[in-house]
Amino acid sequence: MAKESQGKKPHKNKPTSKKYKFYKIEGDKVTRERSCPRCGLGVFLMKAENRLYCGRCHYTEFFSKKDTEEKV
Repeated sequence: MAKESQGKKPHKNKPTSKKYKFYKIEGDKVTRERSCPRCGLGVFLMKAENRLYCGRCHYTEFFSKKDTEEKV
């Protein structure tokens, strides 16, 4: 007995790369956002609820309570 052919599988789109959210485009200029002051321009800071964090050197910047209340 031969297997019945199901045909091609439906195409699934890949998720968009998250690297584009670390850069800001203003006109003709591209600027990096939130780079680590210790590690340099190649390492970005992770944005958590109340802090910025570097996964490489564990540098942390905490937001003040006033800043977090204004963002909510």
